[in-house]
Parts: sequence; C-alpha cells; structure tokens
Amino acid sequence: MKGPKITVRALRTRQGVDVDVFAFFLPGDQVAQIADITRLRRGEGQLEGFQRKEIRAHVSEIAEFLSQGPVLFPNAIILALSPQVRFKSARGPAGEDEAVRSGELHIPIRPEGQRAAWIVDGQQRSLALARAKQADLPVPIVAFLSDDTETQRAQFILVNKAKPLSPRLIDELLPSMAMVLPKSLKARQLPSALCAALADTPGSPLKGMIKRESQSEGPVGVITDSGLTKAIAANLRPAGALGAYDPQGGMDAAFQALCTYWGAVRDAFPDAWGKSSEDSRLMHTAGIQAMGALMDPIWTRADASADPDTAVAEALARIAPRCAWTEGQWDGLGWGWGDIQATSKHIKGLTEHLLKLDRELSRPAR
Repeated sequence: MKGPKITVRALRTRQGVDVDVFAFFLPGDQVAQIADITRLRRGEGQLEGFQRKEIRAHVSEIAEFLSQGPVLFPNAIILALSPQVRFKSARGPAGEDEAVRSGELHIPIRPEGQRAAWIVDGQQRSLALARAKQADLPVPIVAFLSDDTETQRAQFILVNKAKPLSPRLIDELLPSMAMVLPKSLKARQLPSALCAALADTPGSPLKGMIKRESQSEGPVGVITDSGLTKAIAANLRPAGALGAYDPQGGMDAAFQALCTYWGAVRDAFPDAWGKSSEDSRLMHTAGIQAMGALMDPIWTRADASADPDTAVAEALARIAPRCAWTEGQWDGLGWGWGDIQATSKHIKGLTEHLLKLDRELSRPAR
C-alpha cells in the first residue's frame, strides 16, 4: 500500500455473507483523518449520503466533557471501510480460534471526500474528539468492510432506530453517579437526588408516593417522578425557592424545605392528597409542577419569617378554597377540574393562576 497510512492492531471476524468486521482502537483525533461523514442531501434528483447535520451544541458539550481531564469514554464509533484497507493476519499458535483473527489493519490516509472509511454511527463524537484537548484519547472502533451506500444506510438505521434511554431512567440513575458528567446531566443530578430523597426517606411527605422507572413490584406511587424533578429543578434556579442553598453542601437544607412545603400541601388539600392523578389533579404532573412553582414565592417569604412552617401553612390555607383539584371549576380559568392535562398550555395557565392568587391573597390588609 503506497502513500501515508495508519496501522493499528485489530481483531477480525466475519458476519453476514463473508463480511469482514474489525475491532480496534484509534486516538480520537485520527478518526477524522481516515473517515468521511457523508451528509444526507439531494444530488441531481437522487438521495446521497445518510448522516444528519452536525449538532453544534451537542458536539461542544462532548468536547467540553472530554477536555475536563481523565474521563471514561468507551463509546464505540462504527465505521464502514473501503476495500482499499488491508488486513494482515498475525501468525498465531496452532489451534487458535479461526473465527477471530488478530493482526494489523492498514488504513490509507486520503484527502477529505476520498477517504477509505465512512462514519456510520458516532459523527458527533468524532467531531468532538477532533476538537477536544485530549485528542489522543484511545477510542474503540468497530468497522465492517463495505463501500456500498445502501449497506451503510441500513446499518445507520439499525443502529439508530433503538429507543433512547428514558429520561426518567436517567434521572433515577444520576444520584448514584460520582464520576465527571457532561454539563447537561450534571444540572439534572441534584434535582434527581432530591426527588429520590423525597421518595425514600422516612418522614418525607412524599415517601412511597412517587412512580419510578425501577418499580416493577410492590405498590406503585401516584406522582410521576419526572414532573416532580422538573419542579425541583425550577426551585433550584437562582431566583427560585432553593436557589440560595449551596448545591454542594446545602442538599439537607433544600430537602428539609421541600419536606416542609409538600407536607403543608398535603395538610392544605387532604381530600386531594394521595389519590391517583385521574381522581386528583393535584397528584397530576400539571398539578405538581404548578404547585412546585408556587413554592418559590411562598417559601421565599416564609424562609425570612420567624416561623416558616406556620407561614407556609397559612399561605396555602388562603389559596385552598379557590382550588378545584377533585371537583368543580377553576374560577378565572374556565376549566373544569378534570380538564387539566400535562400540556404546556395547562401547566402554564394553572401556574400563573396560582401565582396570581398568592399575590392577591398575601397582600397586607389596608
């Protein structure tokens, strides 16, 4: 093989109808030297390529994560290889498994658009690896020998058609992770941890009431964890009820504040508490998020008072007669209690209505 090339130690096996499949490692920045990204487009009436557009925010996030220092990044990139590559088997001892052979894979380095490999899965990762500070991070590669676009498209669809992980599953796993995480996941970690604490801690007003992905046996809660986690994340914003608490050392204080508030919600609406979301819109995602938003002004005032527990209870008691969680109509909204759904329109409308009631009813009497 003439010209520049990259030589790597590789394992070879065969799948399908005698299709060579290879497994090897490459420094991250070398992936872009050997592989092209064939973008999906229309050329002269025909469909060309198959890859989606670069998602810059996603690429930047991965690159930032990779640049933080030593990180674990075992995510394999899948390549299709041109017949231009060459594999030279190593001489193994007698009796070596013939299904998998070790050897050297020689991959020519060509100009962009003429390369000997194409990325089937992992284009965002490969772009991020090329831009990250740890450009020499060894990356696992799985490659199959085929320059047929239809075969590459078929593999692209098969790899990407699997249903992504449920956000609820990710949120439930996050609190147990101590490793360095991408920024978007790191922001979800504390709300998820607080939701888990509310679900599991004895004395929590929400213990045993939260539906979780891991529940396959036993009693099932009535509150979906995703709605509560989203509400807590909003409370943790700088202007939120929990925004003043230190994210590193203030989890206990934030947890106690949540227990105080949601305990007061339970006491203010005993007839709506603990029922299914079909029977009580307080337990519905819309109700949980709206009441979570109401915590911001109520707790901010109460936290500055001499008796926070009493202040929260009194604020909710003022609002309670105007709420229609299990029957009747919401005055001012024109919605029946059962009309409320987990849509942005209903969540926003209910939230704004409750906040308005709180402002009006908490004003000092003149």
